[in-house]
Amino acid sequence: MITGMPRIAIAVQDYPAVVSLFRDKFGMPVIDLSKNSTPEYGAALGMCVPEGGSNIELMSPVDPSTPLGKSLQGFLDRRGEGLFALMLEAPVPDEEAEVLAERGLNVMPLMPGAFGRDIHPSSTHGVLIRVYPVDSFSTKYKGPVDERDGPRVSGVSRVIIAVEDLDHAVEAYGLQFNMAMDETKVDVERGVRSAICRPASGGVIELVAVDDPASPFANAIAKFLENRREGMYALVLQSSDVTGVHEMLVERGLAVNISTDSPDVLEVDQQATFGVLIRIEAE
Repeated sequence: MITGMPRIAIAVQDYPAVVSLFRDKFGMPVIDLSKNSTPEYGAALGMCVPEGGSNIELMSPVDPSTPLGKSLQGFLDRRGEGLFALMLEAPVPDEEAEVLAERGLNVMPLMPGAFGRDIHPSSTHGVLIRVYPVDSFSTKYKGPVDERDGPRVSGVSRVIIAVEDLDHAVEAYGLQFNMAMDETKVDVERGVRSAICRPASGGVIELVAVDDPASPFANAIAKFLENRREGMYALVLQSSDVTGVHEMLVERGLAVNISTDSPDVLEVDQQATFGVLIRIEAE
């Protein structure tokens, strides 16, 4: 049984720079795990642990001869920096992997040194999904608190996944993973058909497919599908003060735009966020 979506991973080449982005610009508490993860896994790892939603994991290859380093470097070579993997949790990942395979998902062999099981993107609409044990990350943040004035942003309240075939995606994430799924709806304002998948904990997963390509949001989804194929399109964070967040991020040197699909949603320039589209909306 899938019990939650604890985090979503970003793969980058420059680990110190991505830590600085989320810690110094977004003001998130970041746990730096690189001292131990580099010799053990061949990758520098960090975890953004703001309140609410799912955590953001920061990953950068150091030793490409290790399984994780090789996987990360291969992703970066193929697709460049950006959203790498979506993590789910289950009590016993190996047992869950057998169940998922029986339901038709493409479960990959256990990677040496791994604690979980990978589901190949071919059966999850372009998303690498990793199933880890429950409470797979329990380290508490003990670093300095960001005492600068300014509003706070949450963890990942929603990850948007762009798909070609919404009905098939609903079957994969709802029936095959056995996660709660809302009824499919037509969002006229954004020009998409969408369905919300609700893991038991963490943020939610929104599956979207183009319905009216003339709408700005749907047009952006269509271009994403054309250029990058299916996969994770954006991370959505939340704040109780979106206007204040806009001012704060600009003051800290980030380019922030009002989304073309809603005056109440911010979008941070992807050139500054390692290819990750980050949208910020009101709680």
